[in-house]
Amino acid sequence: MALSVKDTIIPEYSFREVFPASNGMFEIIESQGQFSQHRSMFLVPHRRNYYQFASVSAGDGIHWVDASRYNLSPDNFYFSTPHQVHIKEQAKPFQGINISFSQDFIELEENRLLRNLPIIINPHNGHELKLQPADHDFIHTIINLMLKEYHHQQSWKNAALYAYLHNLLIYLSRLYEQQFAAVEQDTDRLLLRKFTALINDRYLHLHEVAAYAELLHISAGYLTALVKAQSGKTPIQHIHERLMAEAKRLLFHTDHSVKEIAFELGFEDDAYFNRFFKRFEKSTPTTYRKAIREIYR
Repeated sequence: MALSVKDTIIPEYSFREVFPASNGMFEIIESQGQFSQHRSMFLVPHRRNYYQFASVSAGDGIHWVDASRYNLSPDNFYFSTPHQVHIKEQAKPFQGINISFSQDFIELEENRLLRNLPIIINPHNGHELKLQPADHDFIHTIINLMLKEYHHQQSWKNAALYAYLHNLLIYLSRLYEQQFAAVEQDTDRLLLRKFTALINDRYLHLHEVAAYAELLHISAGYLTALVKAQSGKTPIQHIHERLMAEAKRLLFHTDHSVKEIAFELGFEDDAYFNRFFKRFEKSTPTTYRKAIREIYR
């Protein structure tokens, strides 16, 4: 199968590659300081096509997600959603618990509740939740119960395990809303989440508001009014912000030309992409790449 430009720029690891011994959809691992078997994931930019949640019990290290730098800490909880760009600046042993699951797991009928949770959609492209002591205790209690259930063969094991996971993700979503988003009306919030999820899936090919409105079976005018009321931004701003986020990822993490990046992002030519980028960043892609690498080298 031919690789896309996206594949050649930043490698993406699948759930089955990273967890070949799992059932292909869900894995929970307690790490006691050992390194990952996939050493190629250290110190180089990469993506994952699955969801990952991490509770740190000990250790530290520097982890980049897109262009944001995180210092691992037991006081925080870490999560990632598919297609974010990761790089571990320091390959240190990790002590804690990782919970990972694939997109196929989310698509199971019994997990349909999960699809619209903020922690899953991740509209703010977050990676870290700061924990209060009560949050820390609750999350660690749930995860330890999950770990115990995962390693024991008992009746209705999967049902119990997934019930714990649902509770955990709901709790994390509440923290996510507190830290990233304002509280909104349920029905309008759901449509906003569907819209932002569609952007994450289609932004490389769809750049127009009307195309997303058609997929949501509503008018472009109604979509514009709803999104503006719920988020304070217009739909086209959401689309452009997603394109800019990906453009900055590729400029920061790769050495591919501006023309190649423009092609990956669905622009007709690099001149149009240059004008688009400069409108938002007030600098050309080339100037931005040089400046951001000077800051973080």
